[in-house]
Amino acid sequence: MPEVAIGKVSDFFARPVVAGIDLTAPLKTGDTIRIKGHTTDITMTVTSMQINNTNVAEAKAGDSIGIKVSDRVRGGDTVYKVT
Repeated sequence: MPEVAIGKVSDFFARPVVAGIDLTAPLKTGDTIRIKGHTTDITMTVTSMQINNTNVAEAKAGDSIGIKVSDRVRGGDTVYKVT
């Protein structure tokens, strides 16, 4: 499936398992993303995301979002939208 880079992981929190992502393109709940890096490779559906601890349904380029992730990710990992 084609993938388009839409951002980078800026932070990772182990509890709850959340990644901070700086977006370079829009993202909305229901989208499928892949987070890939040196030791990371997970594909998941975005079920919820937050901006400043507020739930949002979509975010735009330039937003910094938090999403729950299924596994550890690392700062600098690239986030792709699977189309």
